Amino acid sequence: MAGLIIREKFRGYIALTKPRIMVLLLITAVTGLLLGEQGVPSLRLVVVVLIGGAFASGGASSINHYLDRDIDSKMTRTKNRPIPSKKISPIEALLFGVTLNVLGFLVLVYWANLLSATLAITGTLFYVFVYTMLLKRNTPQNIVFGGAAGAIPPLVGYAAVTGTVSISAIYLFFIIFFWTPPHFWSLALMLKDDYARAGIPMLPVVKGVDETKRSIFAYAVFLVVLTLGFVWMEGMGWLYLVTSVVLGSAFVYYAWDLLRRGTERATKVMYLYSLAYLFLLFAGVMLDALL
Repeated sequence: MAGLIIREKFRGYIALTKPRIMVLLLITAVTGLLLGEQGVPSLRLVVVVLIGGAFASGGASSINHYLDRDIDSKMTRTKNRPIPSKKISPIEALLFGVTLNVLGFLVLVYWANLLSATLAITGTLFYVFVYTMLLKRNTPQNIVFGGAAGAIPPLVGYAAVTGTVSISAIYLFFIIFFWTPPHFWSLALMLKDDYARAGIPMLPVVKGVDETKRSIFAYAVFLVVLTLGFVWMEGMGWLYLVTSVVLGSAFVYYAWDLLRRGTERATKVMYLYSLAYLFLLFAGVMLDALL
């Protein structure tokens, strides 16, 4: 019995860190690292960025669980999260999140540099205080501005190897920034009733389904144009160009299909493809930086 309780507690703490989101954030951080190195960085620095970034990401997510515990209990998608399901107490989640962020800062400041550590903690503070506490419950544009928190990891990776932040790193920031709304609005379309029940003013709840689909398409087109502009940044060549054109064409197609048909399947395809899109696009950046 004691072993079962410990295992459930452990699983609860892992769930607090939102591992799937963490993996995507770490991929973007490593992309910034490779872009800054313009080659193969030291294994030590890669490990430092991965560990420091994992602590920062997991810590921010844990604090988010703590702050959103009231609405999580009202939504079908989130009612089984560690706090609503009582696997982890609210104070445990908060202390866990704060501890992870402190560890993440210390790892980066000691084994990388102060700038990368400061950027990582800034991402957490923005996610917690600006997005979760200020924007999420008050405006349908919550994810537009709140998405800046998830766009910081490439800056962390770039700063870890160079000690600076260049135009190229900032460009990666804006790619993620403009990718975030169509990605999350696709999810919000599928969970519109859930968000309405919890009182969260996501775009489909406030502006309606049709306006949300139009916004997704508009952002998709702008995002693809933005990614093509990255070809002129340092180190980007034909591999990234081909990757961005192929992936971007599909992104716009799926956004158009969602706008035209608006079926449940089209919405789900758009959401799932948006996840694959960011992963593959940043994989293209990494490969091009290595060649």
